[in-house]
Amino acid sequence: MLIEDWMAKDVLTVDENTSLMRATRVMKENSIRRLPVVSHGKLIGIVTDRDVKDASPAKTTSLDIHELYYLLSEMKVKDVMTSNPLTLKAGETLEKAALIMLDDKISGLPVVDDTGHLVGLLSETDVLRGFIHSTGIQDGAIQFMLDLPDASGSVTKVIETLRKHNARVLSILTSFADAAPGTKRVSLRIMVEDDSLAEAVINDIKNNYTVIFLGRDSIKDLPRRRK
Repeated sequence: MLIEDWMAKDVLTVDENTSLMRATRVMKENSIRRLPVVSHGKLIGIVTDRDVKDASPAKTTSLDIHELYYLLSEMKVKDVMTSNPLTLKAGETLEKAALIMLDDKISGLPVVDDTGHLVGLLSETDVLRGFIHSTGIQDGAIQFMLDLPDASGSVTKVIETLRKHNARVLSILTSFADAAPGTKRVSLRIMVEDDSLAEAVINDIKNNYTVIFLGRDSIKDLPRRRK
C-alpha cells in the first residue's frame, strides 16, 4: 500500500509568523491535531495541539483572560513548532510510515516531494484505514489463522486448496514472532459465493492444516464511544 493512496492531499497549512492563537483556532475549527508550517510551499516545520498546550500558560496562572489572549496572540508558530520534522515521500509504503510512527511515537507525518514541497499529510487514522481496507474485514470475509511449515511452497499449497472451492483470497499476512520454531503463522481472509461453499472450504482447511483460529468478524452493532 502506498502513502499517496491514503494521505490527505488538501492540507491546511500556516506560515511561521502565524500567531499561536490563529493556529489554535484553525485546528479547533477544523478538528485537526497538526498543521504543517510552510514557506513558499516548502515544509519548514509542523505545529501540533500538544505544542500549543505545552506553550500555553498553566491553568493555575495568575494572568486574567485578556492577558492570556494577548500572550497567545503575540506568540508565533515559529516559537513552538518542530523544525525539520520527519517526512516521507508519496511513493513510499504505508507500512514504513506505520513503523516510523510507532518507533518515534508520533501520530502524523508530512509528505513531501523531491524538492521538499508539501504534497500531503498522513495521520495514524489514514494508516488504520489502509490496514482495515487491506484485510477485507469490511466485506464479511472468513478468516483462517494457520500454522504452516516455514518452507517454500507451504502457502501456495493452501492457495491451491482454496482455489478448488473457487474461494477468493482478499488478504494474506505472515508472522514468525508468534509461531513455533520451524513454522510461520499465516492469516488469510477469503470470500466464497455462498454458505455451502464456505462449509466445504472450512472442512477442507481443517482436515489438512493446523488451524489456530477460524471465524468471521461481526461488524454490525460495533461498540461506539459515548458522546
